[in-house]
Amino acid sequence: MTPGLRPLVAGNWKMHGLAADGLALARAVAAGGEGIHAEILVCPPATLVAAVAAALAGSPVATGGQDCHANPKGAHTGDIAAAMLADAGATYVILGHSERRADHAETDAQVKAKAIAAIAAGLTPIVCVGETLAQREAGQAESVVRNQVTGSLPEGFAAAGGVVAYEPVWAIGTGKTPTEADIAAIHAALRQAVGATTRLLYGGSVKPGNAAAILALPDVDGALVGGASLVAEDFLAIARAAG
Repeated sequence: MTPGLRPLVAGNWKMHGLAADGLALARAVAAGGEGIHAEILVCPPATLVAAVAAALAGSPVATGGQDCHANPKGAHTGDIAAAMLADAGATYVILGHSERRADHAETDAQVKAKAIAAIAAGLTPIVCVGETLAQREAGQAESVVRNQVTGSLPEGFAAAGGVVAYEPVWAIGTGKTPTEADIAAIHAALRQAVGATTRLLYGGSVKPGNAAAILALPDVDGALVGGASLVAEDFLAIARAAG
């Protein structure tokens, strides 16, 4: 953890959740979130943002989106603007997740434009960075994430409270995690790149069993949680491990 920064534990539900089970999960997280020091965030699919935000109103749990368009409005069928997420009750938005970068060929420049739009709409962006297994094996992990940070974070990102999440691509949903030394090394490099006031999250197969050790590492200010965020007890255990 970084002294002076409140930890953030964010749940990325990805493409999971219909109304009944999504609202049940949100309410279970809210019910168990009282008294936890870490800031807790859930990011449901866009169809549930408004309902989840309403269900979580007055609770210690915030709501976020999983993506937004760079433009505030326009002829962009199927997309959602940052202002629309804010209007639905979101306060955060995940940007540049490796699944977006891979499945939709998103570039650093596009992620940066989205971050600018998010900040303009009053949302806090969580920008994701991370290397592939081939890049790690080639010794390029640190340079890859540094380049992603340089290309993806706009001016004013830190002042807007922006968050950076390091998720090694090869660890997402695989059950594999880097060594604690590897995580610490990447987070140290990111700290040099973003400064002392930006929260740095780790993501990639974070589970109750490994959360405490990961969250105790220097410069790890919370977690971006995928699969474990779909089980309220597991997600809350990770949040408790953050302090």
